[in-house]
Amino acid sequence: MKKRILIVAGARPNFVKIAPLMREFKKHKRHFEVLLVHTGQHYDFEMSDVFFQNLRIPNPDIYLDVDSASHAIQTAKIMIAFESTVLEQKPDLIIVVGDVNSTLACSLVASKMNIEIAHVEAGLRSFDRTMPEEVNRMVTDSLSDYLFVSERSGLKNLKSEGVNSEKVYFVGNVMIDTLSDNLEIVDQSDILNKLRLTANEYSVLTLHRPSNVDSRETLTEVFDILTSISREIKIIYPIHPRTKKMIKEHNFSGRFKKLDNLLIVDPLGYIDFAKLVKESKFVITDSGGIQEESTFLRVPCLTMRENTERPITIEKGTNYLVGRDKTKILSCVKKILNGKSKKGSIPELWDGKTAERIIKILLTKEGDLISF
Repeated sequence: MKKRILIVAGARPNFVKIAPLMREFKKHKRHFEVLLVHTGQHYDFEMSDVFFQNLRIPNPDIYLDVDSASHAIQTAKIMIAFESTVLEQKPDLIIVVGDVNSTLACSLVASKMNIEIAHVEAGLRSFDRTMPEEVNRMVTDSLSDYLFVSERSGLKNLKSEGVNSEKVYFVGNVMIDTLSDNLEIVDQSDILNKLRLTANEYSVLTLHRPSNVDSRETLTEVFDILTSISREIKIIYPIHPRTKKMIKEHNFSGRFKKLDNLLIVDPLGYIDFAKLVKESKFVITDSGGIQEESTFLRVPCLTMRENTERPITIEKGTNYLVGRDKTKILSCVKKILNGKSKKGSIPELWDGKTAERIIKILLTKEGDLISF
């Protein structure tokens, strides 16, 4: 009998992670019936539809139509809608990815309804509970029956939390599956021509976390840092809707427009953004996934946070944890521009075969013998 699986995705980072899983499951239709559930957490074209197009993800089988709201309201709406879906579809397993509200909400519903849960990207910890994502990660891991880990720090974290080791699998990073699978298409992107850029002569900026953009004080710090960096190199900023809103609320729009060497553009699709990062001198970010992608692409990354749940990107990769420390940031920029940044290496099992390993584990657990 086929095992019915619901794969849940809700936000931009999720789409990158589910793409290789959807492709791999296609090879095993005899064993699995897979339905894709889009919660609608990211619902506009730039944040959702363009990723489905770029990554060749099939249209969702179920769309919950939950849009932007506060954490509590959005989580509650997703839970209500997903409960109805579970009652109707009667899945054997749900697969959740990452650490967004959709991940938490659907895990809670499945757990209360005694449905097995698989968490892809389990075990990551920033040890900062002021981040909503950290709470989402911890709760989801505590409820999950399969914990698929992307780096060895995840194994250590789950062990220290008392998680049964029989539920934990070190499989690698599905985001890297997507990136490695699309490198040839990424190389064909003409985004540099569209933006009139020369490879290796610009930097890329992404900032969206509340700790960096929600207050006037932090925006002032960020603006001061960007002013200094822009004197050294051009900055390309595909702006997140949240940041755009905050810049307007705090009356910073005029200031940012006056920075001649800062180019603010609309959010980009996966292919164009990956090309932008791949050909850049360095990246400045507060995103989790970009720390991983830049490490794989061997592009220096300055992470404007006080912590990271992805320490392998610092230990083995190209990532520098700099917070909003202007002195530290400018020192790193100088080092990079002088060709003295760390070169980094690709972490263990970031080989483009993570989805294959995940499906193999699910098959083995079902007692199905299959040759890989």
